[in-house]
Formats: sequence, C-alpha cells, structure tokens
Amino acid sequence: MTDRHEYEDDLFDADTDGDSDGADASDEERVFAALAAVQGRGFAQSWWGQTWLKALEDTALDLQQLKAGRALARGGSVGAVSVRPGRVTALVKDRGGAVYRADVLLQRLSEEEWDRFLGMAVERAGHIAALLDREMPPHLVEDAAAAGVELLPGIGDLEPRCGCDAWDHCAHTAALCYQLARLLDQDPFVLLLMRGRGERVLLDELQVRSVASASAGSADEETDEGPVDVDGVDATEAFAAGSILPPLPAAPPVPPEAAVVPSLDAETEPPAGTDVAALEFLGARAAAEARRMLTDALTPGHELRAPDDELTIDQDAVRLAAGAPEAWIGARLADGSGRDRGGLAAAVLAWEHGGTAALSVLEDEWTPDAETAVRARTAVEAAWDAGERPPLRAIRNRWTATGTGAQARLGRDGRWWPYRKNHDRWLPAGPAAHDPAAALSAAAGDE
Repeated sequence: MTDRHEYEDDLFDADTDGDSDGADASDEERVFAALAAVQGRGFAQSWWGQTWLKALEDTALDLQQLKAGRALARGGSVGAVSVRPGRVTALVKDRGGAVYRADVLLQRLSEEEWDRFLGMAVERAGHIAALLDREMPPHLVEDAAAAGVELLPGIGDLEPRCGCDAWDHCAHTAALCYQLARLLDQDPFVLLLMRGRGERVLLDELQVRSVASASAGSADEETDEGPVDVDGVDATEAFAAGSILPPLPAAPPVPPEAAVVPSLDAETEPPAGTDVAALEFLGARAAAEARRMLTDALTPGHELRAPDDELTIDQDAVRLAAGAPEAWIGARLADGSGRDRGGLAAAVLAWEHGGTAALSVLEDEWTPDAETAVRARTAVEAAWDAGERPPLRAIRNRWTATGTGAQARLGRDGRWWPYRKNHDRWLPAGPAAHDPAAALSAAAGDE
C-alpha cells in the first residue's frame, strides 16, 4: 500500500490536461486524450481488458459506486489519462460538476521479475509477435505466470486514490478503471508500462537479449564432430524477432553514371558465331538499365507503384534502340522487331514519351466500345469553349484536326496522346495529356 502522505505530495505532479492524443515523448509516461462518450457497448472487448475489470469488480465493496463509475465513463466524464509505471491518473467530473483527480495504483514488477519475463519472452518470439500486433494471448500470460511473473491484476491489486477522500473505490476511480479497459483493448503495452517498462525500453532490452542468445546458440552448435543439425524456427517467431532487430543501414548512393562494361577485345579469338560488338552493346545497355532501376527503387513512393509488365521481344528492341546505338545496331533491331528504320524511329519517339503505354498507342488502332465512345465525345465537347473547337474528323480512336497535321489519339487507359504528321507518317509529339484540346495543342506545337 502507498503511504497517504506520499500520495498527497504527488497529487498534482502529472500533466493530464488532455493535449496529447498518443504516447508522450518520454517512454516513462503515455498520455491519452479523453475518449468520447460511448453508448450500448461493453468497456472491454479483449479478454485481458475483461480480466482488468474483473479485478476492479472483485475488489470494490460498493456496487453502487461501480455503477456510478460506469455511467461517468460512458458519459465522457473522464479526462486525459496519464499512464506511468505503477500508476494511472485522470481528472474525473462527477454528476454535480465537481472535478477530482483519480489515481489507480498497480504494483510494479521487480528487476528480478522483469529479468524472468524477458528471458521467457526471448525463448518464444511468438509472444513478441503477438504484442507487436497489440494482442496478449493467454499462453503469454500463462508462460509469464509459470516464470513467477503476474502480468494481469487480481483481486486487491488495483489500489484506489481519489481527491474526494474515499477510502475504497469510488465512482471516480471506477470510471478511470473502466476507461483504462478501453485503452488496454487497443494496446496491451499500456499494462506493461504500468508494470514498469515502456514499449521502447522493453523492445530494446529484448533486442539485446536476442542478439546475445543468437551468439550463444551459434557457439553451441559447433562440436568436435562439426556443426550440429538443429530444427528450424517457426515463421511467426522469426518475423517477430525481426521487429526487435536494429534498423537496416541507409541505402547506398546511386552511382553518378552507369558502369563501364569491360572490353571483350582480347587476344583469344571468340567462339564461332559470337558477335562481340553486339555483346558489348547489350552489356552497356544492361548497366544503364540497372542504374535506372536502382534510381527508381530508391525514389520515395516506389513501393506503392505497380510493377512494370514484362516486355515483349518487340518492345525490348525499342527500349534498346532508345539508347542511340550505332546505325548497324539500329538496323538489326529494326529487322528483328519487324519494323523498317522509319517505324523503329517512330517507336523510339513513342517510348521516350511514355514507355509501353505510348508504344501501344502508336501501334494499336482500336474501336472504342459504346460507353468509351460516349465518354470520348463528352471529353471533346467539354475541352473547348463555345465556338473555339476546330473541325475534327474521328476515325476509331484517332481525332484529327481537319486541314492540319495535328491529331489526338485516345489510349485504352483514357489518356490523350498528341501526334504530328511528318510527310506521310504520324509521329508521337509528346507525353499524354489530360484532355483532347491539350493533346492537339501539343501536336500543333503550341505547348
């Protein structure tokens, strides 16, 4: 039991004004903003939250005070809740409008008890995985109890202190306990903080012990007869162990330029049929593509983008040709992809403006279905002010400004691509635009 004078000295030393809605900067205190009023539901949904409330209800002598406390908690009368080792505190407003500071004390674990708990947790990393998922499975509590550590409170463990001078649980401390049950549902680390360890400190200690245990295990696996065959590790436990390991080092910087491919011109003659110059070209393009992919992978948000589709042989030939190869290589790529030199040049232009999507628009002439055609006509009608739209001729997915060399092509993804006529060939004139007017403007050279 805590001495009454100690309680009075500590009565107003905690900041519980509710300005914080999450964890305090210190790992020794977490302050949770006041929870909104709640109707028609229990205060504890988790089994550990219900165990907390059972400890309260088995301890309190006056059931009417518990009933009044539930009403205060339901009505949103409990202010910000401060959780510290051994104590939870809040300001509670009663039905008459008076505000009291309520505290509930819970015995902190001793250093010896924490040592036993941490040793038990390291042996079964699945326990840590559950805590990181904000769960407290029964087997964790049972294993802790087997190690002589009681995590959850029992009868008489929740000691009340209130500014209303009640000697037992009053409506104010009961309301605080009911409110804390809602917080425990969300995060069982709240209970561990009351027992004496904040989340960050706890995980740091587990990390140190895990590293030490792994080192000792590695040493034990070697015998005079060689390595010992040991069983594997459960996937859940392995994943949990990763959560308490130090963060990965910073990513290396992207090289300022692609690596130079070593020359294949050696004194030894290459095997018959080997095209050395072509291999050197492919090596250089592979190095450039590797640098591009690395740059893309280190760009923030890269993990949120869908992966690129695998290129076909014809598309990859265009990608290679975009590297401005020598004329003879360009001729081979054109021939290998079934294009003439002009067709390959047009494909390279499309690739540079939009990759595979732009290449598809260049080579894929298609007829929109009824719904897509209606959307396209609506976009065309809305793209210009009254009297400003040029006369257009629509053939399938291609809209050409009559009497000009400008054309807007509708892609299957709904974007509009500008095209400009050069002699007898339509060539890509820029990246996709949001509407046909912008695409035709780009095709005409206005943008």
